[in-house]
Amino acid sequence: MTTTDLTLHRPGDRVRPDDEGRRDEASRPDPRLHRGHQHVGPTVARRPRPDAAAWRSLALHVLIPLFLATGMALAYLGAFGHPAPHHVPVAVVGTSAQSEVFAQQLNDADPDALDVRTVADPAAARALITSREISGAFEVGATDATLYVSSAASDTTANVLQKVFGPVAYRLGLPLQVDDVVPSGGGDPTGQGLFFLLVALSVGAYASAAAISAASARLGLGSRLLAGVVTAAVVAAVGTVVVGPVYRIVTTGLWGVALVSWLYVTAIVVIGIGLHPLLRHWTTPALTMLFVMLNFTSSGGVFSSQLVPPFFGALGAFWNGSAWLRATQSIVYFPGQGWGRAGLTLALWLAVGVGLAGLTHLWSVRRTRLADERVTVREDEEGIAA
Repeated sequence: MTTTDLTLHRPGDRVRPDDEGRRDEASRPDPRLHRGHQHVGPTVARRPRPDAAAWRSLALHVLIPLFLATGMALAYLGAFGHPAPHHVPVAVVGTSAQSEVFAQQLNDADPDALDVRTVADPAAARALITSREISGAFEVGATDATLYVSSAASDTTANVLQKVFGPVAYRLGLPLQVDDVVPSGGGDPTGQGLFFLLVALSVGAYASAAAISAASARLGLGSRLLAGVVTAAVVAAVGTVVVGPVYRIVTTGLWGVALVSWLYVTAIVVIGIGLHPLLRHWTTPALTMLFVMLNFTSSGGVFSSQLVPPFFGALGAFWNGSAWLRATQSIVYFPGQGWGRAGLTLALWLAVGVGLAGLTHLWSVRRTRLADERVTVREDEEGIAA
């Protein structure tokens, strides 16, 4: 091995020829460092410019939050921005000619706001309010006026009726007394505890649908549906425990609330499983539109169907959120009433979800089979050509 002599020599020292050759060799530049280049400097990598495909992918991803923001704004502001009475069923207590004339005057004052009828006495008014056939009743007495309402059915409707009949009592020169026939209960002073449970169940439902669809692509339809049913039971149980033992918002009928909640969540999860083969990453936005934008605004949890625009009021007649809320209200606050119609609505939504999941599964299987057949035919053609 050759080494370079770094010894310092005095002027009088004699340098041997072999030492001088070594120094010349050590000072000679390495040709490998200058091969093809006179100067070697730092290399700066150029960042590739995004092509059209990258911009298109970004635009498609941004479409989802834009869709959600636009849909939320249209739905919530459209339904809740300007609440006003639309054909709210009320009654005037009394069957005299004066009561009939008074009821007709209320109808004529704003025909689209109230649907006024007469009832014989306060007991009849209370019975109709308890059965939720009417939203309120107004009675004119000798020294005061009484408004009968139910905050359990809808606290906001009760407040709106106070604003409607307060000026009427004032014009009659009578103080207004409010009789809450079916109150919402001490644990739920606003009467919206069940609605907030509906929100929690809905979010848990469509999030579970997205997670199961994404994680169980290799499983069969039966396994995915079973996973959805079990997950829905867990979501319903968690919601019932929170609204019951944890916060004591609901203290009666918890088993019924859990059953109705399980039916509601299962339907949403199954519908999500059915939509995923068609919509893929658009499944969650679609579920958000169905079970948040349209569902919460038509459920009657914030404003009843008589206080929102007709479009949302019409949806409440058959949408699953309003069916769930009516069923749970019947179980918790109106135990004498059945909830068969609401339960049937929830069952029909579940049946639609099962049918949708079956159809999209068959479509997905057929699409996969056709793709495999095309690959096989292409391979055979290439083999013949070779």
